[in-house]
This record gives sequence, structure tokens and C-alpha cells, in this order.
Amino acid sequence: MAQSHDQWVSMIDNINKRVGESIRWFAITMVLLQFSIVMLRYLFGITFIFLSEAVLYMHAAMFMIGAGYTMLVDGHVRVDIFYASFSARKRAMINLFGHLVFLLPMCVMIALMSWKFVFNSWKILEGPISVGGIPASFLLKTIIPVFCFLLVIQAIAAISRDVLLIVRGSDVQQERSNA
Repeated sequence: MAQSHDQWVSMIDNINKRVGESIRWFAITMVLLQFSIVMLRYLFGITFIFLSEAVLYMHAAMFMIGAGYTMLVDGHVRVDIFYASFSARKRAMINLFGHLVFLLPMCVMIALMSWKFVFNSWKILEGPISVGGIPASFLLKTIIPVFCFLLVIQAIAAISRDVLLIVRGSDVQQERSNA
């Protein structure tokens, strides 16, 4: 039973790990594209709206689609004045509370509130944000439910780990550090 649990948690982790490894290339691409936009504009007086929108799309994708990966690697912002000094079990209790009370309800609310918005955008294949922009606003809006999905599945994996840590104690923490 523990092995099947570990397998599906690892499967979720691998999904977000692969997404994170893919999406991180947007950072360097975004910098290079923004540099090119500035050079075109100030050296040659040329502006392409679709290039500026591409930076916007990559920025949204990088942060929203990468949120599950950030959670996986524990890279999110945390005020840990007291948290850092707590035992692994107490930190797991705090994380469990945060995931169940704040993270999951927030993700569900965002997904439910954005569903019709995204669906209608796909229904009409909504065009560019600005004239001359990327004719695929529906793809940009699709990032919202993808963000929710990836964050929810990573939260489920984290909740599962937290519950095991609370119930079994330090065994889970040692297993994780040995892997």
C-alpha cells in the first residue's frame, strides 16, 4: 500500500517537475525577446505588438504554470520567523492546514470563477489583446485552469506527504531524504 501511495505521489511530482523543467526556458527566452524588442524600437524605430504580447504570454505561463513546480521544490515565499524552528511534524501540520484551508479552496474558487470566461474565449477563438497582437487570447486565458489543476494536484501530493509525516512521524522525512 505504501508503495502504491509513493508511486502516485511520485507521478504527480514528475508531472510538475517536467512542467517546471520545460517552462523555465521561458525566462531566458523572455529576456532575449524583451532585449530584441528594445533594440528594434530604439535602434531601428520598429515596433511589433505581437512580440510584446509574446513576452506577456511567456510571463503568464512561467509564473502560473510553474506554480505547481515551485510548490514541489518548496520555492514559494514564506514568512518563516517561527516556522523554521518547528519540528518536521509541526511544519507538516501547518502546511496541511494551509493547503486544506487556503490553497485548495482558492484554487477551486479561481477554477470555478474562470471556467465560463475561458470556455467563452475558446468558443469564439478569441483573437488578439491588441490590434496586431497574437491572435490567440483563448490560449492565454487557458493558463488559468491549467494553473489551478497543476497546483491542486501538487497540493494533493503535499497533503498526502504531510498526513503520512504527522501519522508516522519522522519515517517519511527520512525516506524522502534517502531517495
